[in-house]
Amino acid sequence: MSEWSPSSWRSKPVKQLPSYPDQAALEAVEKELAAQPPLVFAGEARALRDDLAKVARGEAFLLQGGDCAESFDEFQTSHIRDTFKALMQMAVVLTFGGQKPVVKVGRIAGQFAKPRSADMEEVDGVSLPSYRGDIINAINFDEKSRVPDPERMLKAYHQSTSTQNLLRAFANGGLADLNQVHKWNLDFIAKSPLGERYENISNSIEEALAFMAACGINTQNAPQLRETTLYTSHEALLLPYEQALTRKDSLTGRWYDCSAHMLWIGDRTRQPDHAHIEFLRGVENAIGLKAGPTTDPDELLRIIDTINPENEAGRLNLIIRMGADNVADHLPKLVRAVEREGKQVVWSCDPMHGNTVKAPNGYKTRRVDDILREVQQFFQIHKSEGTYGGGVHFEMTGRNVTECVGGAFQITEHDLAARYHTYCDPRLNADQALELAFLIADHIKAAR
Repeated sequence: MSEWSPSSWRSKPVKQLPSYPDQAALEAVEKELAAQPPLVFAGEARALRDDLAKVARGEAFLLQGGDCAESFDEFQTSHIRDTFKALMQMAVVLTFGGQKPVVKVGRIAGQFAKPRSADMEEVDGVSLPSYRGDIINAINFDEKSRVPDPERMLKAYHQSTSTQNLLRAFANGGLADLNQVHKWNLDFIAKSPLGERYENISNSIEEALAFMAACGINTQNAPQLRETTLYTSHEALLLPYEQALTRKDSLTGRWYDCSAHMLWIGDRTRQPDHAHIEFLRGVENAIGLKAGPTTDPDELLRIIDTINPENEAGRLNLIIRMGADNVADHLPKLVRAVEREGKQVVWSCDPMHGNTVKAPNGYKTRRVDDILREVQQFFQIHKSEGTYGGGVHFEMTGRNVTECVGGAFQITEHDLAARYHTYCDPRLNADQALELAFLIADHIKAAR
């Protein structure tokens, strides 16, 4: 394999990168970013790899979730807090269902760039460059807004810094207290039309907490009950930004992309000889790889060998995004190929991206039933193949949005216009995400 450097990707073909009109301005921003402090530290990234190694061995479960695309305009403490709360609530339920630790990874503090199916967007006969996320251009449909602006990378970095600071404070400042999180779940059950369905799990969690308290184990003497770790992740799409935040670790001499703990490669940029694979093969972070229905088993094995040549558990997370109607036809052959070659990977399910549809009123949406159906098939396939389905990956928010239809609260296509706030793809709201966590916990518990 050719020698790697943080800039070696620049000699490779590349997809999904914007064309900046002012190269001097781009280089100035890259230089400024390279002088900034890292957003995460190498030791934290190593800790995530250790945790994901446990997932790969079937000793833990991965919960990855957060915004489709973060935005500058909607950056508020309350939004970050509510998403953190939703992830904590889901994690408690999944921990009980699987009787295993849950590794929590947010799509947050850097998830600004989005791949697009077309370079141009047309509205009423006017054609402009597509919106590619706030880190690149603006969503407003006018010529000035759609010009890629490198200064936006600096704003994304500073917003991510503030988000990281908030997450660390929430994780260690009482918002992760197990008793508090359980109380929030009880509030959800009380208002849910299907709350009775979840009472068994909730009652069992309450009994476990009461038993620990009776034994003298509480939040005052057991920090594990009041503190947590939430890692961050995003799609490593905008490579100039990722390179600028890549640092050599002073302890190990190895390179880390310090923009997030985990980076992933999207389904549109996983070409083995292209720039995104080239960049991410050289950093020591945990790497996610999206695999859709067009993924060829032999090509997947080639990518695995490129990214994880030492076959280290915890290095690679295969994020399956097939769609509910495709997963049964395509996932088994990938599982069999990876298992045949003895590859150490985490298998996780992204039931969002293959299930996007357009409602009659024009809104992009996803059906909760389709999301659940893909998750259930994912776990059933792994059970039949004798492998471990180790996690889930949701586009979700802690806010009370109306972007996905269905669920216990029966959001309809007519309701979509009420609170449709996403800048890109439809997200599960907090109630829908927690409802899915309860249903998945039931499924895992039954399988166990």
